[in-house]
Amino acid sequence: MVEQGGKRKIRTGAYPELTLTAVLVGYGLGILIAVSIGYASLILGFSIEGSELAAILGFGILRGLLGRSSIVENNINQTIASAVNGASSGLMFTVPALFILGQPDFNAVLMIFASIAGGILGIAFIIPLRKQMIDFERLTYPGGTAVATILKSPGAGIHKALLLLLGIAVSAVAYLITQLIGIGDVDVGSWLHLPEYMNIVFFLSLMTVGVGFIAGKGGVSFIIGGYACYWILAPILSQMHLIPPVETIAHPEDGIAEHLRLTLFRPVGIGMLIGGAVAGIVLALPLIISAVKSMQSAAKMKTEHSKDEMSIKLLYVGIAGATILLFITAVASVKEVGIARGAIMAILGTLWIWVAGVILSECIGRTNWSPLSGMTLIAVTILILITKDMGDSPAIIASIMVGAAACVAMSQATDLMQDLKTGYLVGASPKKQQIGQFLATWLGPIVVVALIFVLHQAYGFAGEEGAGPDALPAPQGNALASTMNGILGGDVPAQKYIAGAGLGALLSASGLGGLGILVGLGFYLPFNIVLTYTIGTLLRILVDWRKGRQFSEEVGIPLAAGLIVGEALVGVGFALYMVFKGMMP
Repeated sequence: MVEQGGKRKIRTGAYPELTLTAVLVGYGLGILIAVSIGYASLILGFSIEGSELAAILGFGILRGLLGRSSIVENNINQTIASAVNGASSGLMFTVPALFILGQPDFNAVLMIFASIAGGILGIAFIIPLRKQMIDFERLTYPGGTAVATILKSPGAGIHKALLLLLGIAVSAVAYLITQLIGIGDVDVGSWLHLPEYMNIVFFLSLMTVGVGFIAGKGGVSFIIGGYACYWILAPILSQMHLIPPVETIAHPEDGIAEHLRLTLFRPVGIGMLIGGAVAGIVLALPLIISAVKSMQSAAKMKTEHSKDEMSIKLLYVGIAGATILLFITAVASVKEVGIARGAIMAILGTLWIWVAGVILSECIGRTNWSPLSGMTLIAVTILILITKDMGDSPAIIASIMVGAAACVAMSQATDLMQDLKTGYLVGASPKKQQIGQFLATWLGPIVVVALIFVLHQAYGFAGEEGAGPDALPAPQGNALASTMNGILGGDVPAQKYIAGAGLGALLSASGLGGLGILVGLGFYLPFNIVLTYTIGTLLRILVDWRKGRQFSEEVGIPLAAGLIVGEALVGVGFALYMVFKGMMP
């Protein structure tokens, strides 16, 4: 019902959804979030989820200022805003490596067009998998579930809204305190005098607890991967005297646990992600083909099903056009590439975007954690192997140009699946959300590339020649730069990638959906995150057992969603403070 002239009037017809107001508000919020979260990722090394923030701010603007009450309209607003922000992680993880490697003279306009092409590819490839992952497999997508809780809270009763606000307040205050006093981890292992390689260090993050609670049983396999590394494999390696003394490793200040992660568990985990994804694609190929055929049939017959998705013909056109643009980018990036090599880079980049989109969507659907940087490293590894005979400088520029496009594509694919899960829970139109995602793809790369140049001009990036004490750390850019230096110098952990790929394929072929990917994700991520995530998962299992699933859904999930939102809000607030502080004379 709506109020009109002091009287209540029953609304008839569909609620406003894909409106000009939602699009414009989404653009504005997307720019704000991309700038703040993009800056934060250069400091923290990972990207903060922006959908929750967009949903809350959207309510403030659409409902509070403009008096619009449509949940699905606000859902389109946050879909567009998070799509604009999707370019921040993709570009912040890659482009700084060009400056660090001494290649600042790349074509920025070409980088923007490459990123737009990548975004289109990522969206077009993932749309046909929506029904499989969301309707059939019913993947959790904890972040999408949290956003849906936010969107539905005002209409679902004051109780849920208060629980959500309580979770936000607790998480925000806790994160603010940890940031102000400079404590991010709790080393329980040292208190218990346990071996360092067991790595019992908890990450102080209520957001991580909230994500684990929302994921529930879906995150158990992910947890198993982490424990297998540090509580099974590490003790075995120690007993076999295969762990080197701490004083002999490359960076003794990081400790043995971090040395094991970077030199063994992480590369094996990346291999497991690839092997598990390939096996999963092979096993799911009949379902994927069936889904595409059903979309084609629906488009021809103009049935009700055809209203759910964008036209498959448009998706084909988008994929073809974006691949051509990726080819033009590769050829135009440096003259040494040539047409034949540019075609190979474009085709392999396109195929990797499809494979990686499936990997990341599966990961984020079950755990809300996305190994985006690892998939980007693999993409750039493939590209640099194709181009390394051109010379260091041309190979670096061409590989990162196409690699950045692939990274943006992967980011957009996972972002869209998160938003489609939200839409599924609030009754939105998938087709309109897909259109909204495409409408926002062009803006993010422009904003983020401009931001990178501004920040580089103001501070520079750690690791580049002549960087000062105020240089931004850019952890992912430095990791990518180190990998590229290793490849050009002939130091690639191919055996670990291959071993991990075989293990991941075997686990995924076991019949347990996504097992290789999830266990590989546990290998890949720092164990402090896994430990804290375990708390949330065990809490969900305990609450389901003692109080029942309904209590978890009515009380636990709103609280957990608040824990996610509160920490994200404070994280963005710190980022904004640093941006404005940097702009002061």
